[in-house]
Amino acid sequence: MHLFSRDLSWYNGVFTYKAARICATLFMTTIKNTATLLVTCPDQKGIVAAIADFLLQHDANILHADQHQDAENNLFLMRVEWDLNGSKINADNFAEHFADIASRFKMEWQLKLAQKRPRLAIMVSQYDHCLADLLHRHQGGELACDIAMIISNHLDTARLAEFYGIPFHHIVVTKDNKAEAEAKQFALFDAAEVDLIVLARYMQILSADFVRRYPQRIINIHHSFLPAFIGARPYHRAFERGVKLIGATSHYVTEVLDEGPIIEQDIDRISHRDQVEDLIQKGRDLERIVLSRAVRWHIENRILPYANKTVIFD
Repeated sequence: MHLFSRDLSWYNGVFTYKAARICATLFMTTIKNTATLLVTCPDQKGIVAAIADFLLQHDANILHADQHQDAENNLFLMRVEWDLNGSKINADNFAEHFADIASRFKMEWQLKLAQKRPRLAIMVSQYDHCLADLLHRHQGGELACDIAMIISNHLDTARLAEFYGIPFHHIVVTKDNKAEAEAKQFALFDAAEVDLIVLARYMQILSADFVRRYPQRIINIHHSFLPAFIGARPYHRAFERGVKLIGATSHYVTEVLDEGPIIEQDIDRISHRDQVEDLIQKGRDLERIVLSRAVRWHIENRILPYANKTVIFD
């Protein structure tokens, strides 16, 4: 107790959030030292054998491997993760050694390192439920990333950002200043070396320039079971239509509104007794879960987008 009583703030037997953050840091699991290879290529015989033999020849111990064949598009997709400890292959020499296999099978590939924590920017407007959920999960060690900033076009979430110790940037967006506002956002992303942008109920439509700058690096939560009720006020339209199910969808952002590759979806039942307010309340629970899953899978390198779809590896 001496360490806590001296270095942490206590009040009526309950330690403050600052103390909780220190405790979480003390007990957080050590980041594993692994590499993950994501592969997309035309489907043919010998791909798995070639990759497995390549890793064996470089003393790499495979920890997880999963694959998917898309017969309609004649595509092969694979995720393989291995332990870098004791391996002769690393990020610096991988491309050189893997080039022959990649060329032979016409592969598109990415190499991700577990020890390089992705840096996130979260964008939000006035509804704070998805933001609060992500911050809580991050503080608890569920999301292996660094949250570099929160950007909002409103001030409603400033105190929440302050509570969690995350830099908060208030950038007003209007029809007349949209390009200027986005330029400020780009500058912040570049300065902080942001890897992923999460739209946690950010109620602004991004420009085509914005989306093109960050392909497959923007995740949005939409409060409907897409492709139903694209756009604004989906709960109200669902209520008017008399639906029996509502849902939420997380997806990568493309230039076409709410039509990017879907990452995760979930649903809840609705009855004739439910009013619009009930749909909104039930929907917010879905939004939290669906967005947090998508963010976690992305930072764990479990997603491979293709043909406006995604493969989610276990």
